[in-house]
Amino acid sequence: MKRSIRVSGPITQTLLGCMAFAVTLFLIVPVLIIVPTSFSAGSFLAFPPPGFSLQWYERLLERDVWAESAWLSIWIALLVTLASTVLGTLGAFGLVRGSFWGQRVVLAFILSPLIIPGVIVAIAIYFFYAQMRLVGSPIAIAIAHTTIAVPFVVINVSASLQGFDRRLEMAAQNLGASHWDTFRLITLPIIRPGIFAGALFAFISSFDELIIALFIAGPRQVTLPLRMWESMKSSLDPTLAAISVIAVSISVALFFTSTWLQARAKRRTEALTETLVGGDA
Repeated sequence: MKRSIRVSGPITQTLLGCMAFAVTLFLIVPVLIIVPTSFSAGSFLAFPPPGFSLQWYERLLERDVWAESAWLSIWIALLVTLASTVLGTLGAFGLVRGSFWGQRVVLAFILSPLIIPGVIVAIAIYFFYAQMRLVGSPIAIAIAHTTIAVPFVVINVSASLQGFDRRLEMAAQNLGASHWDTFRLITLPIIRPGIFAGALFAFISSFDELIIALFIAGPRQVTLPLRMWESMKSSLDPTLAAISVIAVSISVALFFTSTWLQARAKRRTEALTETLVGGDA
């Protein structure tokens, strides 16, 4: 039996590695194709490009409509990130630390925007906002985006709290720390990567959202995804690829920043656990 494990082990690992590599290619190749396409010297989206040029990035800088849509999307996404981070963190604390009747039902309602099809959510929001006469307002778009962003914060912060060692809080309080100091100095720094990851997903979900914007955005409140959608319907020039490369680059940078913060927090948690729990013992 041991001999068969030794023979099949490397083969199994190789097959698993090939499968992971194939899935990675399947996911990332369509995204990578837009990079050379954005530097195309042609007038239409084509791969491989007939030549290379920076003209489409220059056109982005020359056309104010793209900058206006980008700043509007960033402004809305920042509002959504702030609101959803506060609401999602409070909700995660209530769900993980609390114990009340209907807890699973509350969790299901919070996560429902991720389960219900986006078109249905957009239609429901549109009819509600139409009654309130909020259609076309950037604040209305931010509120609508918050409903779909809060679940991302709840999921990430809940995961951090569930993996949190409560002995750290007990040790800090045994050493004389108040509840507020315990939260500020112990709990918050440890769950901060989860909060940051949730905020990151909230920002991206708002910045990239299109379906709700199609229903409730006004003619003067055109977000970047909506601008890209309208541009794609009228012309297929590489400007779309150029703005897509910029958006993907921002998302990748934020992702690696989040990964680095999580790794740093893990090392800090291990050191803090050894110090407090060991000292308390």
